[in-house]
Amino acid sequence: MKIKNIETFWLDVPFHDVPDRNMSRSCHGWHIVEMCRVELDNGVVGMGETLPHYTWGKVSPKAIERAKGANPFAIMWDDTLGAGLQMAILDACGKAAQVPVHKLLGNQIRDWCPISWWGIDMSPEDYASETRDAVKLGYTSFKQKARPWWDVYEQARLTCAQADENFKLDFDFNELLNTAGTAISVIQELDKFPQIMIYESPIPQSDINGNRRIRRQTRCAIAMHYNSPPVYTATREEVTDGWVFSGGASGGTKAARWCDHVNQPFWLQLVGTAWTTTMAAHLGAVCEKAQWPAVTCMNMYVDQLITEPIEVVGGYYRVPDTPGLGIEFNEDALKFKVDKPDKPVVDAYSDQAIYGVVRANGFTTWYAGEFTDDGGYWPDTKAGNQSMFEHGVRLETWPNDGSKEWRNLCDRVKIGPVRESRQL
Repeated sequence: MKIKNIETFWLDVPFHDVPDRNMSRSCHGWHIVEMCRVELDNGVVGMGETLPHYTWGKVSPKAIERAKGANPFAIMWDDTLGAGLQMAILDACGKAAQVPVHKLLGNQIRDWCPISWWGIDMSPEDYASETRDAVKLGYTSFKQKARPWWDVYEQARLTCAQADENFKLDFDFNELLNTAGTAISVIQELDKFPQIMIYESPIPQSDINGNRRIRRQTRCAIAMHYNSPPVYTATREEVTDGWVFSGGASGGTKAARWCDHVNQPFWLQLVGTAWTTTMAAHLGAVCEKAQWPAVTCMNMYVDQLITEPIEVVGGYYRVPDTPGLGIEFNEDALKFKVDKPDKPVVDAYSDQAIYGVVRANGFTTWYAGEFTDDGGYWPDTKAGNQSMFEHGVRLETWPNDGSKEWRNLCDRVKIGPVRESRQL
């Protein structure tokens, strides 16, 4: 049995309104989906997907050439093939063997896997709206971004007001609290919201002493991205309660074995539509400690790209038990097909918008974007040039309105951040 042919094509899959408006600031490329189709010489076809602008592994032309003519069972564990190609090969192998993909990966532990809603950083009001949608669609947890350019205390308050006490939150700081001295007071104030259960990467994960201090002074679990710092170090120094893993079948099962050894949970963070979400279900089905809700971001997309959409029930979704991944591509989704996977530039350099971090006292710092060579609001915060996690802070977007004032400020932020005492 050999791989006869591999083809790829791209889809531009729209987001729902709230994520679309907020993802446009920096993560707008996530709407581009690369589908990979693998055909075996016995006629069996497997499919998978990659988000080329956010993935644990891109599918390269070299990987495609290497896979052509190979025995699919001999290479299905090769994570270097990239997300969509490995997924498609596993799908084909399962169909050829007439077993679900999870039977190829290990012994099944569960037939329903936990899953979390996800959202990029946004206003407290938008987070409240997203929480209402999550509850309606059967979710019981929500991974949110905690950012110093939004009022995270109001974010927590409004979010918690939309759901009952059993709805749980993970606040992901992406290390933006910077130091333990800053982090502890912020986290202890957030600890007062009982629905918050996890803080992810509050400060740089390499700061062993700082993370140990934080973990000892919060009631919530601390989560870190797997193997940073090395898992042996993190376990010995007691800096984390569990892990976040992004990767392929081989790396995922290897990480799962370590978590079994140290009795720590983890969640799978495999981002995409229903295709990636289904792959996460098969992997989660055989990993005992995949007990924290998986983060796949499927909730952002207007179309799951499969014929029978995934349904979330009480915070869980079912692991398919039919051959392969157990899902089929919805041909109607070809309406999203595009010729190339390019993403637009969205910042002041494209003359579309500029961004202001507005504090409660009215002082505002203007930026060209979140990440720019001349100092976006993310690197400026990491450098310690912004006040950290204040009450009443917000991020304002000033679209190009054609005014002289906008043009003048746009030209200035292209040089560097502009600080002034007026608001919009």
